[in-house]
Amino acid sequence: MSDEGGATNEAAANELRQPDARVEDEGERARVKRIIEALLFSSDRPISSGRLAELSGAADGRQARQIARELQQEYDREERAFGVEEIAGGFQLLSRAEFAPYVSRLHNRQRQESLSKPALETLAIVAYRQPITRAEVEDIRGVQSAHMLRALVEKRLVKTAGRSKELGRPLLYGTTRRFLETFGLRSLAELPKREEFGQPPPSEEGG
Repeated sequence: MSDEGGATNEAAANELRQPDARVEDEGERARVKRIIEALLFSSDRPISSGRLAELSGAADGRQARQIARELQQEYDREERAFGVEEIAGGFQLLSRAEFAPYVSRLHNRQRQESLSKPALETLAIVAYRQPITRAEVEDIRGVQSAHMLRALVEKRLVKTAGRSKELGRPLLYGTTRRFLETFGLRSLAELPKREEFGQPPPSEEGG
């Protein structure tokens, strides 16, 4: 009887300990979730799920990705003005599209100063025609574009992507991950269809 009583008591003790373990796991997950939310809030660039896991103590990238998507669902339910977006292979906290006209008023001047019309024109050509040579960019724009390409490379929106097999093996240009981040794209597949636009007008500025 003594042995049976001891076994019963031990089983009961195990049952009592199980809820505590679950509570501890849930508490730890909630803590990790708050850390991930803070990381997303603090970053102005997308953070990969692996990096989120490394910084927050999540079990792995899969759990970090799941938590990021849970945060997005919570923001949806609460109708927050921001949400978690998957961009360029990572997650970023961004204001919702319907508030873009208001947010753009705040950042419009800075955006205009950072990318001129000729730079945007050159960047669009590279984005849609990459990999593309400088000569091909100039043929489309109708003006010299070496300066614009160098400026876009310096801003890390464009990169060299090898060399063409043409005579002289000129450099090829393509867009970067920073380009995707800047324009809120998961991949180049999310670019608007080229058929929706006409041929870009000749630039009024050289270079």
